Amino acid sequence: MIKKMRGFTLIELLIVVAIIGILAALLIPNALEAIQKAKQKSAMKEIMTVSTAAVDYITDRGDWTAVTQAGPLVSNNTFIQRIASFYVKVIPIQDPWNTPYQAYVGTTVASLITGATGTNAPAADDFAMASFGRNKGSGPISAATYNPTNPEAGLYTVTGMTSFDNDLVAWNGSWVAGPRTNVGS
Repeated sequence: MIKKMRGFTLIELLIVVAIIGILAALLIPNALEAIQKAKQKSAMKEIMTVSTAAVDYITDRGDWTAVTQAGPLVSNNTFIQRIASFYVKVIPIQDPWNTPYQAYVGTTVASLITGATGTNAPAADDFAMASFGRNKGSGPISAATYNPTNPEAGLYTVTGMTSFDNDLVAWNGSWVAGPRTNVGS
């Protein structure tokens, strides 16, 4: 007697491979966008954590006298020494894209945030924190331009992967560049 061989035919294997390819093409972009969204949210939380500590410091001390910080955060500089341990336990140095966070105190905030002049100009008690996003600073927003007549002008809607190239900038604890949020929905 002749026994029938059991197994898959070449056509069946090709169909399975094609289905797997189609599923991968549909799911991988969504997975990559979800990873970037998680990094963006993590950076926003870390910026707000440090901003809250800075607000507490200013509330207690009044200004940034004797604190120098204008650019990338580095370990054990005067800014970190002033707010570490008493106001916040851990201060992240790098954002989720492995780029140093940017921090500015006092009038040096003007080198990060442009457009703030007159009564809106940065003062001795101001501070700003920033992450340059996925592209590490060469994106559509390379610093925040503050518009006093429309403070939300620097906010943007996340529409795809290129939105994660935009900067995240908080000035005195308020976002001047970052994604719009749907509050209450």
